Amino acid sequence: MERRGSSPEFLRYEDLPRSFHRWKWRVLLAFAFFYLFLYLGRFNFWPVAPLVKEELSLTHFEIGLINALLLWGFGLGDLVHGRLAEAYGLRLWVLLGALLTVVFNWVVSFGTTTMSIAIPWGINGFVNAACWAPGISMISQWWPRRDRGMAMGIVGTATGGAMVVMWWITGWVGIEFGWRAAFRYPPLLILLMGLAFYFVSRDRPADVGLPEYLEEDEISAKPEAVSEEQLRGFGPYRELLSNSRFHLASHVKGLENVVRYGLTTWVPIYYFEVGGLSIESTILLTVLLPVGYLVAPPVSGIISDRLLNSARRPMVIASCLISTGALIGIALAPPSNVYLGAALLLIGGVSMGLSPMSTVAIDMAGRRMAGTAAGLLDAHGYAYAGMQAIIFSLVLDMAGSPWPIVFLAMAGTRVLSAAMMARVKI
Repeated sequence: MERRGSSPEFLRYEDLPRSFHRWKWRVLLAFAFFYLFLYLGRFNFWPVAPLVKEELSLTHFEIGLINALLLWGFGLGDLVHGRLAEAYGLRLWVLLGALLTVVFNWVVSFGTTTMSIAIPWGINGFVNAACWAPGISMISQWWPRRDRGMAMGIVGTATGGAMVVMWWITGWVGIEFGWRAAFRYPPLLILLMGLAFYFVSRDRPADVGLPEYLEEDEISAKPEAVSEEQLRGFGPYRELLSNSRFHLASHVKGLENVVRYGLTTWVPIYYFEVGGLSIESTILLTVLLPVGYLVAPPVSGIISDRLLNSARRPMVIASCLISTGALIGIALAPPSNVYLGAALLLIGGVSMGLSPMSTVAIDMAGRRMAGTAAGLLDAHGYAYAGMQAIIFSLVLDMAGSPWPIVFLAMAGTRVLSAAMMARVKI
């Protein structure tokens, strides 16, 4: 799609027909609703990890390895799925990701050793990534930068909600029927919702005979003005990877995921083993973390779009500073103090949810490279997330489970992220 300025194919956002706005909400809400169930097949290892660890007598390192392969598999998928979906079909790619996620969850459910779980779990991460960047690219086709913060905030709420839905459903199934059942039956909902999403949504306005919006914000308009020749083949990768601001933002995303997935990886085991809580109490307590992820993104998006003229940097820095305090509190508070732990986990989840890093990637790339950009940024995030799973597991196994050091190290990454983000003007 070539940007042609005042061509009839492109209209000012205010001049678009009502049907465009109905469709933009239809696509956004369809993707958000689909994503609400996606973690039933991606992060469902976390709440039942104590059960798997106990039944198979796994070490902290083996738990970390299983988590790392999922995260690294997802990161590898991010590198390719966004670009492939831009070429072959966005909603088709999402549907394929949903189908294959169910298949590999079933394979994992029959695992009896570390590697018989870890290898298919890593492949599951790769195929599940097909549901992220293509979907984000679809959102960018319908939502310009001026309202994108709110739209991505709704997606962020769906991802936070997905964590809550997964934590409750997977946790309940694991408690009642065993951890293997948690990999077999809840993920079937993903395929059902993927089919619904495929038939309800469309990739672009042109697919339903509607005009495209004219991007008037310079930050996103500039990358959208590149020629078709520059976007062929690996062109989007060259464009994005030659942008120093995009590099810096990608590493900020990586450090962010050290905390986002570091907490969800280790907090259940911390409160189960050190706090002495039952598996039921652990799940009830730690669900407050994804609850925080759920409520914050739309607030961040609305503040960014309406009060900060679509500036994203202030919200990222605020997220870094607030989460630093919450992490220090988790490190120093006794894990047996359930009420204090609950408050800190909720604050930590809310503060992490304030960060609009996925929106930053789309803003920098514009709609024509949105899938590639979302994938590249997310790939950095999952590379770092996988490293934390390995590094923290080694620290815990080799140094006598020094849990405060783990959480203080996470706090340090948030301080570093704030310093780095201060140099990204967006």
